[in-house]
Amino acid sequence: MNDTHQNNTVEMDGVCDILNNMSTNNEGSSITSVCANCGKESSDVTNTCNKCKLVMYCNASCKKRHRHKHKKDCEEHLKRAAENAAELHDEKLFKQPPPLEDCPICFIRLPLIGAGQTYMNCCGKVICSGCEHAYRSRATKEEHDVCPYCRTPPPNSDEEYAKRLEKRMELNDNIAMYSMAGFYSRGERGLPQNHAKALKLWRRAAELGSAEAYLNIGTAYKFGRGVEVDEKKAIHHCELAAMGGCVEARHNLGCIEKQAGKMDRALKHWMIATKDGYKNALESIKRLYSKGHATKDDYTEALRSYQAYLYDVKSDQRDEAAVARSGSNSN
Repeated sequence: MNDTHQNNTVEMDGVCDILNNMSTNNEGSSITSVCANCGKESSDVTNTCNKCKLVMYCNASCKKRHRHKHKKDCEEHLKRAAENAAELHDEKLFKQPPPLEDCPICFIRLPLIGAGQTYMNCCGKVICSGCEHAYRSRATKEEHDVCPYCRTPPPNSDEEYAKRLEKRMELNDNIAMYSMAGFYSRGERGLPQNHAKALKLWRRAAELGSAEAYLNIGTAYKFGRGVEVDEKKAIHHCELAAMGGCVEARHNLGCIEKQAGKMDRALKHWMIATKDGYKNALESIKRLYSKGHATKDDYTEALRSYQAYLYDVKSDQRDEAAVARSGSNSN
């Protein structure tokens, strides 16, 4: 029997159990139930099994007398339900997230790594580092320091910067909320350190689509920043971040699975992160391969995926920006 047929059989069995425990009265206007213990048929048979909720009884006494007969079927149903839920969860978890939108200026795919993109707090646009560098390097004195997209001058103080973010937040800008939360978390830009406020903003940013906000919520639960330490909630929010496209969260999940000895799941996570250009994930797959936990084909596929990502996000302007950035960092 194949898996599809077996799953269909299980679902039909569940439907039959429910139908066998119910009947229609003579008038056809309402549904009555049958007690699984004594066979009484009445609309008053409403006491269900506390665990599976599939069978009904007249009262608590009938439920207790029937418990030993129903126990095995109940456990089997709960087991099947848990397995089905786990399969559905993994199907969502290991789905490749869609790529970021293109840069609104050069129309080339935006890189997922933070250094390759810049958020403009004036207009809320995210542009690539190449376009920002190209504009500033060619600008005249009169326009040397304005937004390449909307031509707005930059804020001249931390207070003005915060006010701009607040205006963007009023427009439900999840990046502005994510940034403001970070400032409260670290106590930067003239704002007091406030983990509770940071967490509140991250939650709102996550609701509006910020995958990185989910990662920071998970980190808060992991280390108890503004909330009590909760490892399950930390992993849950890390998974939400990964499903939303956060490559750092995806790589972290791979590390968690590796530590648990689940190399196949770790490999799946790192393959997804590599396709989105996360070099650390590629290195992790390389280590799996060197220790015999991944095949040569796995590593070859990862290399090709990473190279394909680099091709998609490559531009001469971005290369120039990277050189300029590395030069300034070395000084």
